[in-house]
Amino acid sequence: MKVLIADGVSQEAVDILADFECVKKDKLSAEELLEIIPEFDALIVRSASKVTAEVIAAAKNLKIIGRAGVGVDNIDVPAATARGIIVINSPGGNTIAATEHTFAMMMAMSRNIAIANETLQKGEWNRKQYTGVELKGKTLGVIGMGRIGSGVAKRALAFDMKVIGYDPFINEERAKDMGVKVGTFDEVIETADFITVHMPKTPETEGMINKDVMARMKKGVRLVNCARGGIIVEEDLRDAVLSGQVASAAIDVFTSEPIPADHPLLGVPGITVTPHLGASTVEAQIGVALDVAKGIKAALNGEPVMTAVNMAPVSQQVMNVIAPYFDLAERMGCAVRSLADGAINKVEVSYKGKLTEVNTKMISTAVIKGMLSAVMEKTVNYVNAPAIAKERNITITETKEEDVNRYENLITVTATTAKGEVNITGTLFAEKARIISINNNRVDLAPTNYILIAPHINRPGVIGQVGSIMGAANVNINGMQVGSTTEDKSLMILSLDNEVPADVLKLVVNMDGIFDAKVINFNVL
Repeated sequence: MKVLIADGVSQEAVDILADFECVKKDKLSAEELLEIIPEFDALIVRSASKVTAEVIAAAKNLKIIGRAGVGVDNIDVPAATARGIIVINSPGGNTIAATEHTFAMMMAMSRNIAIANETLQKGEWNRKQYTGVELKGKTLGVIGMGRIGSGVAKRALAFDMKVIGYDPFINEERAKDMGVKVGTFDEVIETADFITVHMPKTPETEGMINKDVMARMKKGVRLVNCARGGIIVEEDLRDAVLSGQVASAAIDVFTSEPIPADHPLLGVPGITVTPHLGASTVEAQIGVALDVAKGIKAALNGEPVMTAVNMAPVSQQVMNVIAPYFDLAERMGCAVRSLADGAINKVEVSYKGKLTEVNTKMISTAVIKGMLSAVMEKTVNYVNAPAIAKERNITITETKEEDVNRYENLITVTATTAKGEVNITGTLFAEKARIISINNNRVDLAPTNYILIAPHINRPGVIGQVGSIMGAANVNINGMQVGSTTEDKSLMILSLDNEVPADVLKLVVNMDGIFDAKVINFNVL
């Protein structure tokens, strides 16, 4: 078999593929790649080569595409999946590099290393001007406790820092093992002396650190972002540093890269910047190449590949039965994540009807995919979703019962947190997803766009007041359901066309007669 290495990788990676014919063609043009791809069984790229649908269509023998890195934006994954081509990446190959760069940025920022070096190189001796601060005894807030965030927390503890972490999926048991205190987002931003961001860029996290959030932080807080550009609003950060609300910041990633000469974070005293160097170490570049080479070798030898980012193959017979339920299952997972109070530690997926006669593991995986995709990168998929859940100590179970009475099939998802359970039941009507129960309350709604769910006291005026708040905020209500849950308590469900701004949702939550209000955003899927 033949392997095309379209972008340069380490010799160590090439050595792993010694059983195959490896052809190195660095810096191929799109036309050249299209011309030669038909003869190859495997393709390795970094970020330079673009594996388009046209390239995939021409790849008559291609079995696997390996991206030596984390992102797969330069690969048309749906086109590859449709052709049965495995796409793999290296999700953990640069973890140490990104972790160490984050800590290096925090150290450099706290001791003014970049500016002190720059001015000393010019012959200036500004010892007093660049007095720094110590890390010992300070509280580090870690927003996002995945592999990199956890690694930063571990190193911070070694520096005698106190660590408080926020992550939608971290639970008390895992945090206790790490020596980290679990906090809400508000607790982290309001108590930390240093804050480092390690969340993926999603519709929910984009702009999550803005001027209003920074205004609630301790005066003199220090911020680090080595995760994704756009999570911190760059103009707001500049203003906060200039005003002294934020003492300093260290930024490695930007909304648009490369950045222009007039970028708002350039030339601002107190802001340290680097050109997206988080994964730029010799070891990381070798590590991602080795990961991909091992995956290529396994796939070409017919063995399982653990880092595949597209759907694992199933028989056509089973796929015909389960495929119509994937979208419903993802949306139910998204819904329970939005409604759950605290970190989810257990998910039970219950099936009734004809679905009990087939392997439903992929539908359960779709539930987890939807749950995780609401707060993580879009690369969460049918292969890695179970592993991500396991990494976060989330237990996944299935139960089956044949009798469903009036429905051909029913799926119920129950999510458990330390504070209780939430459950949602769904089915298909005319092949379209419907949610028919929320927390054992009968409903009938299409899981699309935005859904506001608000338990409230059963008295006149409450529903009208919520409608008025939505109208004043230009949030259109396209459907409403109200049902009594107890004698004095009702459940209001509004189907909305627009996103509900945080301040508008807060108005609803604080209304007299409203017990709680949560929004499910299905557009993150």
